[in-house]
Amino acid sequence: MSAFSLRPLPVGALGTALIAIGSFGAGATRNRGGVLHALGLDFFAYGHGAGLANTLLWAGIVLLIAAWVLLGRRVLSAASPSASAARLDEVRRSLIAWVIPLIFAAPILSRDVYSYLMQGAMLRDGFDPYTQGAAINPGPMLLEVSHDWRNTTTPYGPLHLWLGEGITRLVGDNITVGIILYKLLSIAGFSAIVWAIPRLARAFSAPPATALWIGAANPVTILHLVGGMHNESIMVGLVSLGLVCAARHRYVGAIILIAVAVALKATAAFALPFVVWMALRHYTTAQTPVLKRCAAFLGLGTAGALLTLGVVAAITWASRSSWGWLAEISGNSKVINPLALPSLLAGVATDFLLLFDASLTFNVPLGFLRQVSTALMGLGLVAAWWFFRSTASQAVRGIAVAYCVAFALNSVTLPWYYASLLSLVAVTPVPRWVLPWATAASIVVTLAFTGSGNHQLYNPLWMLASVMIAWALTSWLFRSTAPTTPSPAPAASLPGPDARAGRR
Repeated sequence: MSAFSLRPLPVGALGTALIAIGSFGAGATRNRGGVLHALGLDFFAYGHGAGLANTLLWAGIVLLIAAWVLLGRRVLSAASPSASAARLDEVRRSLIAWVIPLIFAAPILSRDVYSYLMQGAMLRDGFDPYTQGAAINPGPMLLEVSHDWRNTTTPYGPLHLWLGEGITRLVGDNITVGIILYKLLSIAGFSAIVWAIPRLARAFSAPPATALWIGAANPVTILHLVGGMHNESIMVGLVSLGLVCAARHRYVGAIILIAVAVALKATAAFALPFVVWMALRHYTTAQTPVLKRCAAFLGLGTAGALLTLGVVAAITWASRSSWGWLAEISGNSKVINPLALPSLLAGVATDFLLLFDASLTFNVPLGFLRQVSTALMGLGLVAAWWFFRSTASQAVRGIAVAYCVAFALNSVTLPWYYASLLSLVAVTPVPRWVLPWATAASIVVTLAFTGSGNHQLYNPLWMLASVMIAWALTSWLFRSTAPTTPSPAPAASLPGPDARAGRR
């Protein structure tokens, strides 16, 4: 086998180049107009042309996964500090090479970017996306919005609408230019994630190269945040920057950045209560009297809440939006896939229940299970916040656990949601089993979604093959690196900003 085929950087770059080419016929292609139409290449989006495009896209995805695993083997086998530093540079170079071809790609894995443009155009044209669906504002952009969402309100915050309004004011109804601007925003958010992850890892004495490999070089992160242009990119980027500020004891800046992220998407709010623990840990010690610690906690919590509210209110006012998004943040019940535990359990239970009562169709157990999972999610989030409070590094780990609880038990879960979790999963020392599970799950999720945005999660043969591929690659990767994979210190003695500050 040639040296080229074993080097992660060129293998991954070839993969994303194929994805970029295939995206114009196998991605979230335009219903009207677009680049292919302008070039007279419409045939690439249907028939044999679409078949070729899908072949290129899937070949690219497979190559990107292979490159990521090869890179992981090099990263995880780095034993010395100098080798680890070299691997961090290698991950960064690989990321740049892998992302560059996607700059020129059409939207892939989701049509959401068209909805983003439509929602911005609605605010621009005087409509309220929190009470009205896209169909209220006919035009070229509406033709590109998925039929499922044309009469659906948006769950995103005022910053999302403000960005969309600004873009649509600049481009008018030019969808192609609008997509290019959203691509630039996505890359900006992704760049913030790439910048922040190694700094968080160093702050909490975790291997920076490993954290960047699993958190940013991950195919799920690259394909869905850069290729899919989801607003998760900006949100996760802002939260990551905020946590870097918190790790450096700049708590006002941390809360402001995370509050801005909340104004984009409410998911960012999961991080805020843990920043309070980080601040409390910095300003008090174990020897501080209980009453003073309680007063400090109440003061920090109240100040953080007021600052968050002020930032979101300012963005809401400046964007001429409303607080209607608060009623929409529970997600849209139209989305059904087994990434959300209620949907998975409902699918399993329905066939059994129908043996006893023909009226107990899928929506019956689904409605019940969504209510139960919502209650369990609330309890799980509180438990994560309480149990991960002892140190700053524990608090950051608690944010990752909170995301995991929320995404598993939420009524609606989509693959790009996991970018929030992946960006934090290895910025603190973690048990040895965490990385293999995160790696295998990432491979399965990457293979589960097609270029157009449809998923194969209910295709048993496809998912069985995906699981087997993930198991084989993960087993090979961690078996070859097991002797040098770092083991975490006990939670009570995890080093980090607390230790360097005298465990204040």
